[in-house]
Amino acid sequence: MPLTDEQRAEIEAQRLAPATTNRPTVPALEAMLFKPFELLDHGFVRVVDYMGDDSAVVQAARVSYGRGTKKVSEDTGLIRYLMRHRHSTPFEMCEIKFHVKLPVFVARQWIRHRMANVNEYSARYSILDREFYLPSLDQVSAQSKSNRQGRAASLPPERAAHVLDLLRQDASRCYDHYEKMLDPDGVGLARELARMNLTLNTYTQWYWKADLHNLLHFLSLRADPHAQYEIRVYAEAMIDILRAWVPITCAAFEEYRLGAFTFSAGMLAVLRRQLAGETVDQISSGLSRREWDEMQAVLKST
Repeated sequence: MPLTDEQRAEIEAQRLAPATTNRPTVPALEAMLFKPFELLDHGFVRVVDYMGDDSAVVQAARVSYGRGTKKVSEDTGLIRYLMRHRHSTPFEMCEIKFHVKLPVFVARQWIRHRMANVNEYSARYSILDREFYLPSLDQVSAQSKSNRQGRAASLPPERAAHVLDLLRQDASRCYDHYEKMLDPDGVGLARELARMNLTLNTYTQWYWKADLHNLLHFLSLRADPHAQYEIRVYAEAMIDILRAWVPITCAAFEEYRLGAFTFSAGMLAVLRRQLAGETVDQISSGLSRREWDEMQAVLKST
């Protein structure tokens, strides 16, 4: 399990501790504070702090003096306008801080999103736990032949079980050697050197703080169906948190970003020709095969 009974008790004590504040708060997110959303086999994501709400976005856009200076319908219209036209600065007025436990290989994907503040558990200072990510059988998939960085169908159960045995054996053996090298009565190797022997499915933890604009960019990429499953489950949990925190912004994000597709100038030209009654194929469209296939896939899905 991702959390021990002792850790759960500590988190619950934080949640129940009385606190008062004059700053704007969001009751739905307050109810989620510190609560871990358990993911994968040992991972989780939880909110530890936040600043701002939907009204902070509106306030920044209007440079107004307080909350609720306009009707909710007007605020909704403004936020949707900002999202639709990609005005990012008002969304930067809100921030959120997560505590995340995740496999190292997922962390290395995640850290590509540089517009955030990150502090990771230090394996130079501390010893990592014996916890490794092992995918479920249905997630042990073959390499895609059409996408160099993606998966195809799941492997047959017998082959998938063999893969899991290899992963488990390799991770356990590497961790055994890690402990042996760290043993002060044995090798006594420095932690900063011993850690290099650990496998990429070892779990790490970090605090990750981002403003709302950059969080939305992260989610638009990592909640996409083409994103790797192991990072997508974290993004999907964070969208649930987003709905509680900034529901109007989240609805606009799902409408104009997550559920939308951007057509290139060439795609729009093809669409105009088709609407005018012209028969257009890939060769006459002027689009590459990949761009043509992407356009057709979007049109067929609507």
